[in-house]
Amino acid sequence: MSRVVLLRRGAAVEARECAEDGTAVEVTRLPAGELARFVRERERTPVRWVWDDTTRWYPALLASGVRVERCTDLRLTHAVLRRSPFVDQARLAGEETSGWDALQPVPPADPALFPLADPADRLDPVAEHDRQQAALAASAQPGRLGLLLAAESSGALVAAEMTHAGLPWRADVHDRLLTELLGPRPRPGHRPAVLERLAVEIRASLGAPGLNPDSPGELLRALQAAGLPVGDTRSWTLETLDHPGIPPLLEYKKLARLLAANGWNWLESWVREGRFRSSFLPGGVVTGRWASTGGGALSVPVQVRPAAVADDGWRLVVADVAQLEPRVLAGMSGDTAMAEAARSADLYQGIVAGGAVATRAEAKVGMLGALYGGTRGESGRMLPRLARRYPRAIGLVEEAARAGERGEVVHTLLGRGSPAPTGAWAERAVDLGEPPDERDARPDGDRHRRAWGRFTRNFVVQGTGAEWTLCWLADLRNRLWRLGGTGRVEERPHLVFFLHDEVVVHAPEHLAAAVVEEVRRAAATAGRLLFGAFPVDFPLDVAVVESWADAG
Repeated sequence: MSRVVLLRRGAAVEARECAEDGTAVEVTRLPAGELARFVRERERTPVRWVWDDTTRWYPALLASGVRVERCTDLRLTHAVLRRSPFVDQARLAGEETSGWDALQPVPPADPALFPLADPADRLDPVAEHDRQQAALAASAQPGRLGLLLAAESSGALVAAEMTHAGLPWRADVHDRLLTELLGPRPRPGHRPAVLERLAVEIRASLGAPGLNPDSPGELLRALQAAGLPVGDTRSWTLETLDHPGIPPLLEYKKLARLLAANGWNWLESWVREGRFRSSFLPGGVVTGRWASTGGGALSVPVQVRPAAVADDGWRLVVADVAQLEPRVLAGMSGDTAMAEAARSADLYQGIVAGGAVATRAEAKVGMLGALYGGTRGESGRMLPRLARRYPRAIGLVEEAARAGERGEVVHTLLGRGSPAPTGAWAERAVDLGEPPDERDARPDGDRHRRAWGRFTRNFVVQGTGAEWTLCWLADLRNRLWRLGGTGRVEERPHLVFFLHDEVVVHAPEHLAAAVVEEVRRAAATAGRLLFGAFPVDFPLDVAVVESWADAG
C-alpha cells in the first residue's frame, strides 16, 4: 500500500508519495481547489493519507463528496507515542517536538480549507512521520502500538464523518418536548411558565418571597433559614432532606438544567437543516475516550432524544455493548473464569452463576469497586470473593493501583500510557526512591497516593475499553461503506453518534437488518484484534428504531 503525505504550500498542496522506507517516489503540486479531485482519483487504489491533522484536511474533502479509507493523523499519533512507555522518547525528539505537543484541532465552523496563521504550517509532517515510524519500529510492542495508531487515526475519520453527516434531529419535535415540559417559550429574560410556577411554590415553602432559586448562594441561605442542615445545594444533598419545599426544588433544578443545556437556545445554535452537528474529539480524554465540543453531544439527555428521528425511509440502528469494561478486563488479564462469566449476556449474572457471590447486586457493586477502587463498605466486602474466583483479573487492576501509588506510569493493552503523577508526594517517590512505608507516614501524601492508585487502576481497563471501541468503529465504518453501494458518506449507511460503548447508525430502511449484522460482526472483529483467540464475548443490545428514544 502506498503512502501519500499531504503538505500545505500557501494556496497550493504538495502530495509526496513515499516508498516503504519513507523516500519520496513522486511529488505532485496542485492548487488547493484541486485536492478533492486528486484524492478521489488516488482512492481508486489502496492508499494511506498522511497529514498533520484530520480536522484540517478531511472536512473540506467530505464537503466535496470525497471519502478516504485510511489515514495517519500525525497530531493524534504523536500524542499517543509521546506518552507510551513502549517508546524510546529520544527517537521522537526534534526541534518541532514542542510544536507537535501543542498542536490543537481546528473547529468545524471555519469554511476555509486551511485556517489563516495556522501553527500547523510551521511543522514538517514528513519529518514527523519519519520520526514516528522509527519510534514505532524500535518500540517494545510495535504490533500492539501500530494497531492503536491505526485505530486512533480511523477514529479521527469517523469523528469528521459524524460531524459532516450530523445526527438527524427534528426541531419541531424538540420544540414540542420543551413546551410540554416547561411551557411555551418565554420572552427573553423571563422563566418558562412551569419553572415560574415551581419558583413560586419553592418560595412559599421556604418562607423566602424574594428567593431566586437559580442563585446557589441565595438558595443555600434560604434552606438554612428554614432550619435545614445543608452545606451545599447539590441535588444529591437535597434528596436526603424531608421538607415540603424539596420536591418542587428538585424538579426545578432538573428542568432548569434541561433549559440551560438543551433548551430553545441550544436548538437554534446546534440544529441546522435537520441535523445536530457537534464536533467529536478522539483521544480527548487521557484514557483515550472521546470528548466533544459544541452542543454537549456526549450528554444528550433522555428528555430530548425523541427529537432524534430518522429521515423518511431510513432507520436508526442503535447498538451498545453490555458491561464493556469487565469484559475487557477478562480479555486483557486472560482470566478464563471471568471469560466464562462473560459468555452470559449479563456478565454480573454470570458471576453469580460462577459462585463468586450470591446476588447480581453483589456482583455489580464488587466489580465496580474493583474497577474504580471502592475498597470499603459493601464493595470492599465483595472484593476478596471476586479475587478468589478471578485472581488474574482482580490481580491486574490491583497491580495497576499499586504501580500508581508508587508514582509509576501504567499502560493499556495496546500501549497508551497514563500521565505521570504530579505533586510533592510523586516527586518524593520518584526522585528520592522513597519507600512506601515512609510515604504512608504522611497523611497528605497517603491521600494523594491512594487517589492516584484509583486512577491508574481504572486507566488500564477504561483505556483498553476505548481501544476496543476504536477497533469496533474502524471496522464498522468500512463495513457500512461497502454495504451501501454508491453515493456520498451521508447517502449510505453511516455512523451518526458514538458514546463510549454505544453507536448510532443512520441507514436506509431496506438495509437496516444488514446493518445490524455488520454491527455485530465488527464487534467480534474488535475482540479478535485485541484478544486474539481468547474466548471473551462482547454481546450487543441492538435496536432498529425511528427515534433514538425508542431504543430503550
